[in-house]
Amino acid sequence: MGPDARAKIGDDRLIRRHITALRLGLLAVDALSAFVLFVVISIAQFGPPWVSTWRHAGFDPVAIATVYAAIWVSVLWLHGLYRLRWRWSIRSEVRDVLRADLLIAVASFTALFLFKLPDVSRRFLVTLFVVQAAVTLASRLSIRLGLGALRDRGHNRRYVLIVGTGPAAQRFADRIERHRELGLRVIGHLALDSVGSASVVGTRPVLGTIDDIEDILHGQVVDEVAVCLSPEHVGLVEPITRLCEEEGKIVRIPIDELGLTLPGGRLEEFDGIPVLSLLYGPDRVLALAGKRLLDVVLGAAGLILLAPILAIIALLIRTFDGGPVLFRQTRVGLQGRPFDVVKFRTMQPDAEDQLEALQERNEIRGPAFKVTDDPRLTRTGRWLRATSLDELPQMWNVLRGEMSLVGPRPPLPREVEGYDLWHRRRLSMKPGITGLWQVQGRRDEDFDRWVELDLAYIDRWSMWLDFKIMFRTIPAMFQGR
Repeated sequence: MGPDARAKIGDDRLIRRHITALRLGLLAVDALSAFVLFVVISIAQFGPPWVSTWRHAGFDPVAIATVYAAIWVSVLWLHGLYRLRWRWSIRSEVRDVLRADLLIAVASFTALFLFKLPDVSRRFLVTLFVVQAAVTLASRLSIRLGLGALRDRGHNRRYVLIVGTGPAAQRFADRIERHRELGLRVIGHLALDSVGSASVVGTRPVLGTIDDIEDILHGQVVDEVAVCLSPEHVGLVEPITRLCEEEGKIVRIPIDELGLTLPGGRLEEFDGIPVLSLLYGPDRVLALAGKRLLDVVLGAAGLILLAPILAIIALLIRTFDGGPVLFRQTRVGLQGRPFDVVKFRTMQPDAEDQLEALQERNEIRGPAFKVTDDPRLTRTGRWLRATSLDELPQMWNVLRGEMSLVGPRPPLPREVEGYDLWHRRRLSMKPGITGLWQVQGRRDEDFDRWVELDLAYIDRWSMWLDFKIMFRTIPAMFQGR
């Protein structure tokens, strides 16, 4: 690939996508801290009449604080403090923040001199710029170290399977592991065949051969598959990508050696090498970040505002059905991640032991279970199920990041074991408390129809679709649907 083609690729767009959460977090904290510091130092400097003091100087206090926050973020942006840094260090961060702070200070005092604004306190500005630099450094370092610690504990981490064990595969895996801030972790490699293959590649295990890829995708959490094969094995790329498409996995293909193009592929760059990315399912980073923000805000607000109702339901369950009030059950989340869903208990404590005897009454065609008049339901459980109020505690799962307010229904592990291959793509998006299945097909007895609705949601996903489903969920609850 020539230099002109490389220029069109852009500057490491693949990496920028993975660090979007960090960039947005830094930007939001920087803007908020600048606004708050402006107000707090104004109050400390001028006392209770700080608003009238600024107005006397010819400025609206809220407007000038907002403008200051915008300028502060813009200067940090110009100094590259929201870009990925290959050699990031505390020293470089301190140096660039101080440079940005000094630039704004010089520009501010120059403007005061040129425009002759004697009513603006110089002492206020000196205090603001000194404290701003200290707060910005402290907050940015805390965010970076905090996110790194969370990823070390397995939070917000994405898992990558490397297909190939040759030099190209090793180099690509090494590149991933050099950039810990991306939250990517290589789980291992797949060899071309078992003859003469090593058990490890560098420090990473060889999990099997390419023939085992389906078992690996089903048995482990895999978010992305990197196909790193030599040119003589290019014929294996298409069947691997087709399988990953069925599974809803993102595929990355380093093409510095292959020179390959595939329909629907997006040309990106990662640490200096061109990568062909095939993205199956939602990959709009900013929109998905907005979806997560909405989950956190509405989930927290829901738990607070509905606390009296939650308490009443808990009291009714305890009074009429005894304990426990809550029911925890392992479900399968994004790309096969197991988690414990939390619901109000609606069944007898030994409900799982009675399941086998009820299998012949199952009304669903496929790997799911549903009985209209389930004898295991408790007195309060029937109306909790009819109104879906038993689902409300799942907002805790939403806050934890295991679920979303809207998404596919979270399946049981035994259901996933019975999935056909095309069913598994419903795991490519975080499960939700409500979804298209709940508002359209809840009475449908065909499991394939449920999955079709989930896949339609994934393919059509947008924030507007989430809002429409949430609005339709409320009347569905009151109507007992």
